[in-house]
Amino acid sequence: MKKLYSTAFSILLIAVSLFAQTSGELTVTVTTSTTGGNFSPKNIVAIWIEDDAGNFVKTLLAYAQTRKTHLNTWQASTTAAGSAYNTVDAITGATKTSHGTRTCYWNASDVNGEIVVDGTYKIWMELTDKNSTGNFSSFSFVKGEQSEAIIPMGVPSFSAISISWIPTSTGITLNPNGDGIMIHPNPTSGNFTIVGNSIIDVEIRNIEGILIYSGNVEQANLANQPNGLYIVKIKSENNTVIKKVIKQ
Repeated sequence: MKKLYSTAFSILLIAVSLFAQTSGELTVTVTTSTTGGNFSPKNIVAIWIEDDAGNFVKTLLAYAQTRKTHLNTWQASTTAAGSAYNTVDAITGATKTSHGTRTCYWNASDVNGEIVVDGTYKIWMELTDKNSTGNFSSFSFVKGEQSEAIIPMGVPSFSAISISWIPTSTGITLNPNGDGIMIHPNPTSGNFTIVGNSIIDVEIRNIEGILIYSGNVEQANLANQPNGLYIVKIKSENNTVIKKVIKQ
């Protein structure tokens, strides 16, 4: 009987692990460039998430309106899910007139607002500047209880890519509303100020987790650092929070 209970408990632990639904936030930053199309530098671009089986989860960014039909890979993914060009909770806008750094976020939920199960997911990016399919690529990451920071190699039309997953199950508050701490300006070209009461300690790390600064100074300078995403850990008398800063 004891062995039976042990086996059942083991199966339960496996089931819990397989269907864990860790909350958190994913940040994706990328710099776009032309495909060589005839409308360049004007371009349309979409960034979305699929699960490891290729099923559409959510669109994160879509700068495309009247010409969105030329983002064929994104169209196929959303159509297969039953909702073509789905942009629930996504950053949206019209055709971009130039290239630059694009940043978007994912709160670990699907289009129905439900937190998805932990596991491997793919970030897809697609861009075109012509009346046909342009460039598209995908990058895998693991959503779970562990933080993950990925800097993939650049691909056609997408460079300076950073993908950062930070779970909230660590007990550290991630960008909470009303935490009393702000970073200004953000995005920044280099200098920024941390505004808040009773700040005790500040740590700044790059997307690879390398410590850039540690101390209690509330003004920072990233002028000598490359463009991209930086993680700022701020400890005050009341709590510890994580903020994200974009240098561009």
